[in-house]
Amino acid sequence: MNNRRFARTAGWLALPCLVAAGLLAWYVTREPTTPFEQAQAATPFEPAVVSRGEYVARLSDCVACHSLPGKAPFAGGLEMATPLGAIHATNITPDKQHGIGAYTLADFDRAVRHGVAPGGRRLYPAMPYPSYVKLSDDDIKALYAFFMQGVQPANQPNIPSDIPWPLNLRWPIALWNGVFAPTASYATKPNQDALWNRGAYIVQGPGHCGSCHTPRGLAFNEKALDESGAPFLAGALLDGWYAPSLRQDPNTGLGRWDEAQIVQFLKTGRNAHAVVYGSMTEAFNNSTQFMQDDDLAAIARYLKSLPGDPQRDGTPWQYQAVTASQDAPGAHTYATRCASCHGLDGKGQPEWMPPLAGATSALAKESASAINITLNGSQRVVAAGVPDAYRMPAFREQLSDQEIAEVLSYVRGTWGNNGGAVDAKAVGKLRGHTDPASSSPIILHMR
Repeated sequence: MNNRRFARTAGWLALPCLVAAGLLAWYVTREPTTPFEQAQAATPFEPAVVSRGEYVARLSDCVACHSLPGKAPFAGGLEMATPLGAIHATNITPDKQHGIGAYTLADFDRAVRHGVAPGGRRLYPAMPYPSYVKLSDDDIKALYAFFMQGVQPANQPNIPSDIPWPLNLRWPIALWNGVFAPTASYATKPNQDALWNRGAYIVQGPGHCGSCHTPRGLAFNEKALDESGAPFLAGALLDGWYAPSLRQDPNTGLGRWDEAQIVQFLKTGRNAHAVVYGSMTEAFNNSTQFMQDDDLAAIARYLKSLPGDPQRDGTPWQYQAVTASQDAPGAHTYATRCASCHGLDGKGQPEWMPPLAGATSALAKESASAINITLNGSQRVVAAGVPDAYRMPAFREQLSDQEIAEVLSYVRGTWGNNGGAVDAKAVGKLRGHTDPASSSPIILHMR
């Protein structure tokens, strides 16, 4: 009797478990819907559509992850570190064996906007599909046309990821997407004008600015994906760099920049406040400088509309003349190693040698960017095809961890800067996990 009762109870319990397992299997293997399900097979596209797609690729900065110096454009191979292990960007040329040459428009849309490759294979969210989902249908079609007709096929095999089993199982990504990834394209805000909406579209969508500049949650998700969330573009630590706030924070953001200065920075790589460095150099070299002036103005308008956080940022920075003794730790190193470019007064030589007085890297509590660029120098900035002659040198061979910590502590505590002291252990940690910046940046001439 007891055995029969147990069997009956187990049967009733098994039923909902089987139903739940079936629903889970369906959810994680289903392919997202796409408006291009009935699209015809690829045919020659009009040159104007291919050209438009090339511009969308510039807006989206596809080259930054999918190209390597000396390799074929978009052939992949870039190693990207994740908390789970290393992954490598894939070949997205129209090569049919290793690239996306066999993709239909529907396949392409699912991969770009939803992170699902043919066969239901989930892409890691290092591919910024939570942002790309906001791309319009027309931009997706144009982007597809460019990759199919405007890019040369490259017979370059993809490199497998280094993420160990079982962490390399991809079906849980479907659950992550269900919680953190939006599913709809950008919707115009009727209470804003056309310029603001265009800027919001670029920043949130193809520009995927939040991928670097928005802090991440415990599940490695961006804490906000648009202006409705206060963390959106509020600054984040990523890959040994601190991507600063793009909001109106007066110290760690764009509060002291006007719209014209934002446009100038994105178009030329420099302005009176800063010069591009770190990961932003790649974005400038292959993306922002190629954007149309109207689009740059739209980005600036949108960014200037994002309020700062006075509680987080504190009292707005004001310049203060040096009052500390030149015998202070780091002062002598600064005078002999840094002042020839950045000035004893810390004001630099705008717009060529950036000021350190009031620099975001000297005001942010995160010191990673200041340490990284001092250790490893800056990549070559190439504006309008002309390489920059004024490149930040690497000091990893000239200065010890302690010396770098002292000189950065001096910079971050002088001229009104209040970023705080730098610990030599933090310098040592980044020394072991970073490499000197290459003097041969990826510069892609698409066509």
